[in-house]
Amino acid sequence: MSFGSESFSASSYRKIFGDSPRYASSPSRSTVNLSSRTGYRSSSASRSNASALGSYNRKSGRSMPLETFDLTQSNALNNEFKIVRTNEKEQMQGLNDRFVMFIDKVRTLEQHNAVLETELTALRQRQAEPSRLAELYQQEIRELRSQLEELSGEKSQFMIERDSVEDELHKVRGKYEDEFRAREEAEATLKAYKKDVDDATMVRLDLEKKVESLLDEINFLRKVHEEEVAELTDMIQAAQVSVEMEVAKPDLTSALKEIRGQYESMASKNLQSAEEWYKTKFADLSEQAGKSNDAIRASREELNEYRRQLQSKTIEIESLRGYNESLEKQLREMEERHNMEIGNYQDNMMELENDLRATKGEMARHLREYQDLLNVKMALDIEIAAYRKLLEGEETRIGTGISFPGSSMSSISSGQGYNYQSRMYSSSGKSSKSKDEEQQQQQSKSMGKVTQREVYEETAVTTNKMEKQQDPSDNSTNQNN
Repeated sequence: MSFGSESFSASSYRKIFGDSPRYASSPSRSTVNLSSRTGYRSSSASRSNASALGSYNRKSGRSMPLETFDLTQSNALNNEFKIVRTNEKEQMQGLNDRFVMFIDKVRTLEQHNAVLETELTALRQRQAEPSRLAELYQQEIRELRSQLEELSGEKSQFMIERDSVEDELHKVRGKYEDEFRAREEAEATLKAYKKDVDDATMVRLDLEKKVESLLDEINFLRKVHEEEVAELTDMIQAAQVSVEMEVAKPDLTSALKEIRGQYESMASKNLQSAEEWYKTKFADLSEQAGKSNDAIRASREELNEYRRQLQSKTIEIESLRGYNESLEKQLREMEERHNMEIGNYQDNMMELENDLRATKGEMARHLREYQDLLNVKMALDIEIAAYRKLLEGEETRIGTGISFPGSSMSSISSGQGYNYQSRMYSSSGKSSKSKDEEQQQQQSKSMGKVTQREVYEETAVTTNKMEKQQDPSDNSTNQNN
């Protein structure tokens, strides 16, 4: 963006002011060689003007006086001067247009710079937010861990209660088995007692049959005895009738009575002894049966009590088992939910870390773009300052170089409508302004360097802080895993 390729085309301009200087391509070279070139142009212009006017004065002094000036030459000079002025105006308009374009570009760059600064502040705020989110996530994880520890404590307590209930159940089962064995033993003894009772009844029945048989035998013997007695009485009566003996006869009736009495006494004794034995045996058996019935009744009552206790314990065990299963199910659900939440938190943290990396990359890209824009702005400021110096040098050269003697040159200058004296004053004022602007540009350059250094330092500090914040979060995630 230099004027090295441009050249002045008017030949009259070359005759009066000399050849136009060609500028270098870089703004720094133009700024360095500006003073030497402007001095050279002013000196060459003054020498050429002086030589032209001297030669003109010499020619006019030889041919005619100063009042009789050649109108044709003045018209030619006026035409050439008009051409030069039109060329200068066109060049000034082009430079002014380019200067306006550069100013607009600088304004757009400043606006873009402001937008980038707002984006940078927003990115810094977004970088500050994930730390609070990480703290909230860590607090939520701590609360969930405390709840998990409480649930694990409750689970261990329920496991202890379940173990105690199982021990008590084993004890009750042992008692039940003991009572069942005692019941079986009691039933076995009862069966033995029943067998003894059956044996006693059989013995009693046998004895009763024997008694009946003995009674029948006694009755039979009694009948036989009575028949024998009757026969004997008949024989005795027949013998008394037929024969009377001298010898004393034995008393058969008394003998029979004695025999009868002996048999009756023996039968009564046997019957009495059998009845006494039967009564004693029956009393013993009835007493044993009563005792066994009492034992059976007590064992049945105790067995029923144990059955009731066993049913209540089984119901309690079933309820505790269901409660334990529900607690285990709740614990599994909470563990699954907590694992899912932890996985979601880790995914969110990974997304935030990825967003943070993306924002870091974007911020670095914006910083690079900002740096490039600052460099472009500085180059444009330098180029604008160089163009301003060139314009001021041209204005000073034009104002100081063109000064014709006599009223004709003053009329020419008045005819063109261009006031060189005012241009000189304005150029001197502009030169002072250009010095102030150069100082301001140097200050802006130094401030731009300072702001760039501050931006770099701030970015380095923020990146270090974010890396430090990421390190404990990574450590906590690794510990959780």
